Amino acid sequence: MKSQSNVRSARQLLGGAIFTGAVLLLAAAAPAQNLLMANYGQNLYEFTPGGVPSTFASDKDGSGLAFNAAGDLFAAGFDSGNITEYKPGGGSVTYASVTNPEGLAVDSTGDLLVTSYSGGTITKITPGGSTSTFASGLSAPYGLAFNSAGDLFVSGLNSGIITEITPNGTPATYASGFSQPTGLAFDSAGDLFVADEGASTITEITATGVESTFATGLGDPSGLAFNSAGNLFEGDAGSGHIYEFTPGGTKTSFASGYIDAGFLAFQPAPEPSVWGLLAIGTTALRYRRGRRSN
Repeated sequence: MKSQSNVRSARQLLGGAIFTGAVLLLAAAAPAQNLLMANYGQNLYEFTPGGVPSTFASDKDGSGLAFNAAGDLFAAGFDSGNITEYKPGGGSVTYASVTNPEGLAVDSTGDLLVTSYSGGTITKITPGGSTSTFASGLSAPYGLAFNSAGDLFVSGLNSGIITEITPNGTPATYASGFSQPTGLAFDSAGDLFVADEGASTITEITATGVESTFATGLGDPSGLAFNSAGNLFEGDAGSGHIYEFTPGGTKTSFASGYIDAGFLAFQPAPEPSVWGLLAIGTTALRYRRGRRSN
């Protein structure tokens, strides 16, 4: 009996090890997210997770950036007014034109939202290219970010106000008193992070509206973006750095030498492959059947 018990224990341990190994193998095989940065007056740059840079596109007019779920990158040209769509397989097209576009964001249906800094509006562009005015009467709208409920948040560079706009276009003041708010980003917990260029800070606002200072002493913070690991990246236009912050607020320099570093965007987090999911499911099923037979 003791020998059979030992055999069962050994099988359980082996099955658990195989299952864990399959999960780890799938995670290790998943491609990592690269970071894109619009460096106004220079180019669009792409960075590997290790910080290795390359020129993504020769676009010296870049401001806002955003990816859709398919991995298409949209880039706003502040002076030209063009919205350029870059395809994952290569090639680009001019998607639409907006007066002095700054912030970009894509909603859950694939519609692209664009702030017009000088026009005080937010334009909605459907995947088919149809345009409409989503909101108007804003003061120098700059950064954009969606929360998990689909509400759109916009920073007013001159007003110091963060406005929340419901999916049907109803606006309300969410937070105020900022100096010159620029980039916006939500973390996985639903907290909003606000880059304040005038105060050289990043402010964190919880889902219940509690504000706290997340980082200070920055040089013209501009774009914000979270990677899939939950670390916050900030394009620091004044210092030329891209800073990386852990959830606890520890800051390191991810890249440097990019004066006027602006908006940031991460490639969409990769989905597990179908074959990988099937492999894990099959392994788990065999493990459970093995345990039942013992």
